[in-house]
Amino acid sequence: MLDLKDKIAIVSGCGSIGDGFGNGRAIATLLARQGAKVIGTDINEEAGNNTSDFIKKEGNDFTFYKVNMINETNVKEFFNKVEAQNKKIDILVNVVGQSEPGGPVEINTITWQQQFMLNLNTAYFCIKCAIPIMEKNSGGSIVNISSVAALRYVGKPQVAYSASKAALIQMTKTTAVIEAKKNIRLNCVVPGLMHTPLVDRLAQKYAGGDYEGFVRKRHDQVPMGRMGESWDVANAVLFLCSDEAKYITGTELIVDGGLVASTP
Repeated sequence: MLDLKDKIAIVSGCGSIGDGFGNGRAIATLLARQGAKVIGTDINEEAGNNTSDFIKKEGNDFTFYKVNMINETNVKEFFNKVEAQNKKIDILVNVVGQSEPGGPVEINTITWQQQFMLNLNTAYFCIKCAIPIMEKNSGGSIVNISSVAALRYVGKPQVAYSASKAALIQMTKTTAVIEAKKNIRLNCVVPGLMHTPLVDRLAQKYAGGDYEGFVRKRHDQVPMGRMGESWDVANAVLFLCSDEAKYITGTELIVDGGLVASTP
């Protein structure tokens, strides 16, 4: 089960600094372990090479490209290169994203626009490029990484992030219906509060640098009593990318320890 041998998989935002595993690094690592030829992108060359080194040391197939995913021209050039070298794309996972604090009054217009560019447009650019390639090769699977912030307020004032991640879910649904007859499936994985290296930066933004207090609060918010891990997200992505999910499209797989189902 969950065999990805001979599949060509693209993972955007694959990088991670140090020994920690962000969602992108965990997803790229797991897809490669399952036999896929993984091609990863990141704006941070050091972070991308770190992921590359780890996957290759495990003996698996991975190629890293430094790509500015908010630049549509750069994204097109990247996909043209991938198609020229591999003739197909079977899997696309859009991981790129970032949260910035602020309600509608506090957040400035530039930050609002940047959040939509990073959390929505990057996925749109990749989907726009990937679909024609997938169509030539009898279909494929696209998985977008959204957030529970798209479904409910989770205790952080992040209106632009929430709105852009909600838009990502609806773009996924609409496109899934449009592309269904081409055997191109689109789904979202919706992570909840995950304990990744990103938590340290979130503590700086939302808790005045109180990392321990911020972590404790996040654990306490989850009905299971703990945050999830990047591997929980990666496992959900793997399933949706696999042939075992061949009849699943236009939906969300929520990975949140029961957060969304609970009373705020």
